[in-house]
Amino acid sequence: MIMAYVRPVSKTTWYLKDRNYTIHMINELTSLFVGIFALILLWGIGAVARGPEAYQSLLEYLQGPGMLVLLWITTIVIFYHAIAWFKVTPKAMPIQKGEAFVPGGVIAGAHYVVWILFSLVVLFLAGVF
Repeated sequence: MIMAYVRPVSKTTWYLKDRNYTIHMINELTSLFVGIFALILLWGIGAVARGPEAYQSLLEYLQGPGMLVLLWITTIVIFYHAIAWFKVTPKAMPIQKGEAFVPGGVIAGAHYVVWILFSLVVLFLAGVF
């Protein structure tokens, strides 16, 4: 009986042996921060539902030094996460127009423009300007 060769692969550090794998794993880990932000957002919605006192208490808690550091780190990582996904978008969602494909820069650029426009609308609705 002939046994197939099975190449040994480290179960915990395989992604450190290739730069592309390492970058991919970093991109995947950023989703944890997206989850943290989603939980904070749900926590805020729950506080609003419980009333003004609960919401004010949440705001005071979120203004603590530890939470401010966590929120800033989360914001930076979420920006990185969004940029990483916008860079992948042309490969994941190629758009064909006739026989040719729309250039990847146009697809990614359109995503950035929409992101900026939505951000401006949210800032306007929040009363920033």
